[in-house]
Amino acid sequence: MIEEMRIRDLGVITDATLNLGPGLTVVTGETGAGKTMVITALGLLRGARSDAGAVRLGAASASAEAVLRLDPASGAARRAAEAGAALEEYDGAAELILARTVTSEGRSRAYVGGRAAPVGVLAELGDQLVVVHGQSDQLRLKSAPAQRQALDKFGGRPVEDAIRDYTATFGQWRDALAERDRLRSEARERLREAEGLEAALTEIGDADPQPGEDAALKAESMRLGNLEELRTAALVAHQALVSEDIGASADAVSLVDEAKRQLEAVAEHDADLGKLAERLAEVGYLLADISAELAGYGTSLDGEGAGRLEEVESRRAALSVLVRKYAPTIDEVLAWQEDAVKRLLELGSDSSRVEELDDEIEDLDRRVHDLGEALSVLRRTAAEDLAHRVSDELTALAMPDAQLIIDVTAAESLTIHGADDISFMLQPHPGSAPRALGKGASGGELSRVMLAIEVVLAAVDPVPTFVFDEVDAGVGGKAAVEIGRRLAMLAEHVQVIVVTHLPQVAAFAARHIRVTKNVSRDGEGGGVTASDVEVLPDDERVRELARMLAGQEDSASARAHAEELLADAARTVAR
Repeated sequence: MIEEMRIRDLGVITDATLNLGPGLTVVTGETGAGKTMVITALGLLRGARSDAGAVRLGAASASAEAVLRLDPASGAARRAAEAGAALEEYDGAAELILARTVTSEGRSRAYVGGRAAPVGVLAELGDQLVVVHGQSDQLRLKSAPAQRQALDKFGGRPVEDAIRDYTATFGQWRDALAERDRLRSEARERLREAEGLEAALTEIGDADPQPGEDAALKAESMRLGNLEELRTAALVAHQALVSEDIGASADAVSLVDEAKRQLEAVAEHDADLGKLAERLAEVGYLLADISAELAGYGTSLDGEGAGRLEEVESRRAALSVLVRKYAPTIDEVLAWQEDAVKRLLELGSDSSRVEELDDEIEDLDRRVHDLGEALSVLRRTAAEDLAHRVSDELTALAMPDAQLIIDVTAAESLTIHGADDISFMLQPHPGSAPRALGKGASGGELSRVMLAIEVVLAAVDPVPTFVFDEVDAGVGGKAAVEIGRRLAMLAEHVQVIVVTHLPQVAAFAARHIRVTKNVSRDGEGGGVTASDVEVLPDDERVRELARMLAGQEDSASARAHAEELLADAARTVAR
């Protein structure tokens, strides 16, 4: 709720602070005193379009500021925090400050919790925190979604449970339809994909590549392409190690053996030379092994030739085709082959999946229509009850012939919200055609219609603060008393602020704010008009009601009548 509002240089209000609170607050004052500036200030704080013409003459800018208390877990608190607002918590509630300034040039700035914010953020918060019903303000229940939500909340737990069941089933039904449509629309592409995979797998299967085969063939190709060089190198190396052609003392094996014998001959005189002789013996063994392997290597080359090289190059060419088409290496081609087999199996199962979906959709279609019809029945019952209660309220609000009609009709197609189109309509007189809310009714009548709806919905669909601007326009007497009583009823659930001309309405207030116009004149016949705003104590309330009743706040009879109104209102509220 709004705890406090401060208005500065807006219209005829120079600087005013309104201390508000729970329950019903009325704002009164003579015509032209500036009562509507309270509504204008609230509009600015709710993100309404700014108007430079509302800035007080001679002032550079106008501002409106409000201190609100709200549930820290509410959506409004979360949204404010997202916008960077600083929220102070105490006594289990969060305090949020909203502010808006408008310059005389028309520039506007918004602040949420002490931080500059887009005006759109104020609008989002305003929709959750304050509802204004005035002569030209938009209706809270103007849109079809808002009307559907209000009716569903009025329907209570049965409707809530039915919506939950329907929504869950509708989601499954919609997902199944989407999957089937996707499979059918992609059928040709998937068939082409399957044919391509089959051809590729056949090609790879015919080639039968082995892991690492491309690297092995490359190495063999390089060897076969350089046979003479390899043979010559092996022969020369073998001869250098052991060769009778070079001489017994010239090959490496003989030289190492000679060195070993020389050291062994003197090893008894120095142990270190004996160890070196042992190491030379090991070198001799290694040289002998290498010599034998070189001889074998040279012999193996004699069995390989141009025929084998041709075979290797032919195989490499075949594998290179696979590498170009499917992956950079044969090992990766084999991995691609495994994935392709799995994908082909998936594609082959599509037809059976479509058949499964057909059966699933048939079952879900039946269930979602049954659940939608059950929800429609509950909605029609709730609509009849809500319309009856609101119509009864309209009778007490001096609209005895008016009826609220709530149509729940079959929609053209199912939606996530059900199978219904829901519309709130007003029939102002018997025999007249019902019309959508907001059409065919005066501003005062429309405010009373909305008051009647809000009174009935207050227990199930509360908004923290309601503001009514001259909801009592065009009525008086007993009807005015009933309007005041119903505003007080609404104020049992939410904060209510009412701009009124009727003392019968004002008498029901828990808090009475008076706006007084003051004109200071100069010696040249000009002057400045400004308004004061004050919360009235009990004795001043009597004087203000007397003024509203008879235009004579000091009249004894008017004061007596005012006291009687206050007493009657107190007894009515107590009941």
